[in-house]
Amino acid sequence: MRAPLFPITPHFSAIAPGYEVVLCDVWGVVHNGITAFADACEALKRFRAAGGTVVLITNAPRPGEVVTDLLDRLAVPRAAYDAIVSSGDVTRSLIAERAGERLYHIGPERDLPMFEGLAELAPLERADYAVCSGLFDDTKETPEDYRALVAALRERDLTMICANPDVVVERGANLIYCAGAIADLYAAAGGSVVYAGKPFRAIYEQALAVARATRGRAFTHRDVLCIGDSVRTDLQGAANFGVDCLFVTGGIHAGELGGRDHPDRTTLGDIFAAAGLTPKAVMRRLVW
Repeated sequence: MRAPLFPITPHFSAIAPGYEVVLCDVWGVVHNGITAFADACEALKRFRAAGGTVVLITNAPRPGEVVTDLLDRLAVPRAAYDAIVSSGDVTRSLIAERAGERLYHIGPERDLPMFEGLAELAPLERADYAVCSGLFDDTKETPEDYRALVAALRERDLTMICANPDVVVERGANLIYCAGAIADLYAAAGGSVVYAGKPFRAIYEQALAVARATRGRAFTHRDVLCIGDSVRTDLQGAANFGVDCLFVTGGIHAGELGGRDHPDRTTLGDIFAAAGLTPKAVMRRLVW
């Protein structure tokens, strides 16, 4: 059967009035790791000005306040969002549940703030579990460089907490590997993995709790819209959680869709059909 074709919605304003809360992906929708997307920031500002609540929901393996500092440096205006919930926040809560245990960290030094005040870091041979926040050097390495480490982790039968379930993410015009690629390699080898971020439920529960506190009143899942650019994390996560998703084609899938400005709709339909998922709406990029 031929995959269905999907119309492209030109303006967020056409669907925004149907929702009270937006859970918006960050990297690929609001910025590309180098610069903020002005149209997306303006769209979120307008949604908030109309009475909506925006919680940025990101698989960044850092506490939310660290992500806020990064967004400030990228010139993402704070008026574009009410709060941030990161997979780093969820990871910290998982680490807190393992109080007294030693962890082995897989990832760059910039992610070390996630562990402050929570756990003792240890070498692999003395660790009780592992936390993967990314590659040690994502400018040079690929998951294939981690085969030996995966084997060593399996030998010790350690549980791995994946602090960023993304497999790849945009950095400017390039795609770089993330912790999810290492975690998937470990899971394929038979290792036990706990994924802290999207598309898994814990991060959505935490984001909705923040949204309820911000709004000061109840709302239902029907009032919530997720916005994201990844089928694997954003679209699947929204489906798992039972909320609508606005899918942005100009992010990590842009290359396979033929470009950011003119995505191939047949290919897009094939991708959705293969995943068994249907978004509420599709946009090239988030524009009010």
